[in-house]
Amino acid sequence: MSDSVVRADDLEVHEVPDGYIVYQGTRDRVHYLNKTAAIIFEFCDGLRPVDEIVSRVARAFELGTSAHQEIRAGLESLKNEGLVQSPST
Repeated sequence: MSDSVVRADDLEVHEVPDGYIVYQGTRDRVHYLNKTAAIIFEFCDGLRPVDEIVSRVARAFELGTSAHQEIRAGLESLKNEGLVQSPST
């Protein structure tokens, strides 16, 4: 994964009590992000490197470094679904 990631442009994001509902217009898809995925998604602003996103999410949930791989997997999943991308894309 690149040094930083940003949210895709074609998204309509709605906050719900337990996360986000995200509509992806170009793919006509709806995604449900639980609270953890929503927090990861929020940090994807292109200003923070992936390592910082992982560290911040771990701190937000009071998790140790053992959770870093799972957080990275969450980021990768968001990227695979087209919800986040490299800033130059």
